Amino acid sequence: MATFQDIEGGGITTPLGFQAGAAACGIKRPGADKLDLMVLFTPHETTAAATFTSNRVKAAPVRVCQEHMQGNDIRAVIVNSGNANACTGAQGLTDAREMATLTANKFGLKSEQVFVCSTGVIGTPMPMERLRAGFETAAQLGDDPLPPTMAIMTSDTVAKYRAVDVTLGNGQAVKIGAMTKGAGMICPNMATMLCFITTDAAIHLDCLRELTKRAVKYTFNRITVEGDMSTNDTVLVIANGQAKNTPIESDTSEAAAFYEALYDIMLSLAKAMIRDAEKATRFIELTVRGASTEEDAHTIGKAVANSVLVKCMWNAGQPYWGRVMHAIGYAGVEVDETRISIDFNDVPAAREGIAAGTPVSTMRDETDSKEHRLVIDLGLGEASATVYTTDLNENFVEFNLLD
Repeated sequence: MATFQDIEGGGITTPLGFQAGAAACGIKRPGADKLDLMVLFTPHETTAAATFTSNRVKAAPVRVCQEHMQGNDIRAVIVNSGNANACTGAQGLTDAREMATLTANKFGLKSEQVFVCSTGVIGTPMPMERLRAGFETAAQLGDDPLPPTMAIMTSDTVAKYRAVDVTLGNGQAVKIGAMTKGAGMICPNMATMLCFITTDAAIHLDCLRELTKRAVKYTFNRITVEGDMSTNDTVLVIANGQAKNTPIESDTSEAAAFYEALYDIMLSLAKAMIRDAEKATRFIELTVRGASTEEDAHTIGKAVANSVLVKCMWNAGQPYWGRVMHAIGYAGVEVDETRISIDFNDVPAAREGIAAGTPVSTMRDETDSKEHRLVIDLGLGEASATVYTTDLNENFVEFNLLD
């Protein structure tokens, strides 16, 4: 039985004790009336967990946030879109720290209690004069989760946010709210994405960090659009304890119920990124099973999902399972091709490494669908992994050309 249910119209401001605001500062484009700065705040002491991009080139705000996580009590978040503040040198770090200071001074916090995130164009100095001018508007907080969600969007075409009521194993109730952005430069081990999750649950720090790391592994680290990894990726979970529940501890039924809801929120938002991928026309759920280890299954899933030729196959709606097979073979995992089976939407394409004999017309009907399930069975063991991906097409190339 599900331990949670959706809250209609809910988001990061739904859990008790959280408010947020947004403003149009002209960061995305001078004079444009598009929201591009958001502020989130809770006045209560928190526990927090975060994951960051594994790219060795990290944006200034990522480096600042990694420093601030040492103190843990994160009570505010300031996020701009339109400028990544990445590859901006010492000035970039100065600007990121100023954003933290602006927010801290507004709410009577220490700078290290503020998370700073940016998303947008790499290599361009932050227009701090515009950000300063719009900050007070963004800091006018309210309960509507939509404006702050829109303020962090870049190439996204839809706002991605959600909130749920969670019933814990002891019958107590808490809320979890979330928002995310991401539509391009999406690849496992964090994508060009930001995700902020709030909860009024009381939860021990080690438990929150354990559950967050696990949920990210099986959601945001299992999506890929074009195989590129960004410099700014951040997932932050803040718990302020205002539900007054008995603090959640690891390895309990309460932790299991909380994780179930946290994982479901992250997975739904991760899938929303793939469905909103830049100019994509297909949503692909790719499962590798029968592997010796989960790591092997994941490695093969990534190789197939990121294959340009496989992506061309999806875009054209062609049932060319040979392209899937070749990507399996170069993934760097030991396989036995005579044991491999491939199915398109449960329709056999290959069995024991050779054509299954299904008519091409039947397979074409399956590969031409907008949402597709590909299953690869290696026939070697019991482990499995699922990756979510898209096609690529000429519109993606044109979309990503700089003006």
